[in-house]
Amino acid sequence: MKRAAAIVLLLLAAGGLAAWQLGWLARWGLIEAEAESFALYGNVDIRQVELAFPNGGRITEMTVEEGESVRTGDVLARLDQQPILDELRMAEAELAARQARLALLEAGARPEEIASAHAQVAEREAALANARETLSRQRRLAANGTTSPAALDDAEARVMQLEAQLAMAVEALNQLLAGPRAEEIAGARAEVAAAEARVAAIGTRLEDAVLTAPDDGVILTRLREPGAIVGAGAAVYALSLQQPVWVRAYMPEPDLGRIAPGMAALVWSDSRPDDPYAGHVGFISPTAEFTPRSVETPDLRSDLVFRFRVVVEDDGAGLRQGMPVTVTFPGLTEH
Repeated sequence: MKRAAAIVLLLLAAGGLAAWQLGWLARWGLIEAEAESFALYGNVDIRQVELAFPNGGRITEMTVEEGESVRTGDVLARLDQQPILDELRMAEAELAARQARLALLEAGARPEEIASAHAQVAEREAALANARETLSRQRRLAANGTTSPAALDDAEARVMQLEAQLAMAVEALNQLLAGPRAEEIAGARAEVAAAEARVAAIGTRLEDAVLTAPDDGVILTRLREPGAIVGAGAAVYALSLQQPVWVRAYMPEPDLGRIAPGMAALVWSDSRPDDPYAGHVGFISPTAEFTPRSVETPDLRSDLVFRFRVVVEDDGAGLRQGMPVTVTFPGLTEH
């Protein structure tokens, strides 16, 4: 028994001596010691979007619950669309009326209208000719003293009245032949364009009454229920985005020159300690900051650091937002 114990102590002493010798040789550069990888610590970035309707209204439907995964374009909620549909019908009717008026102006006068104006001019001309003949007769009678001054005055007034009516009829005929003025047509076209824009705006409001997922993700919070009246921009859901997966980490100022955007990186998590995620450096902050409390390494706790982002290239389904991770760089070791 004593002999076995002595052998064990001898082996331990020999191992310790060998380890001390290797450390001494590595310290003095006689052999190369195995270098540790350069590691930094961070968290999977929390990327959250608050989803809201651009316009207010009454919620009629909420289709997903908290914790459910959604795809881009999935319908999440709907507003009551009936008031918008009513407004759209009114706007479409107004547009139709303005389009009809524009078409009438562009088409000009109908042949029947022009023929009627010609007939009216001819009628006024005939009446004026008859009135002038009556006036001549009254003047001859007045010269002979066989008519009263009042009759002569009435005949002169009748001629002047018919001359004015003929001038008006001729002017109306000329307007029909010339057609509407360019300014009138331009104004009618502008009214049509405004009505079309109103119809389009209401159509957009109708589309916005359906809330869809802007990207793949997981519903974190359901903030409203059917029947609730919400204002424009009031959050209805909180959506956690899944892709791309980003890692937020911090680089100490003395080592800032060792990394650059596009540089390959490995992301290690506690759930996959032997199988890192591949990624690359996507962003390095241009401004320094003090190390946040989430970075727990003693050497970095009080140092000035620069925030940088690692974009995970693999499927990051195993990386949950906020998860602590370790970032290493292939070929980059501790000083």
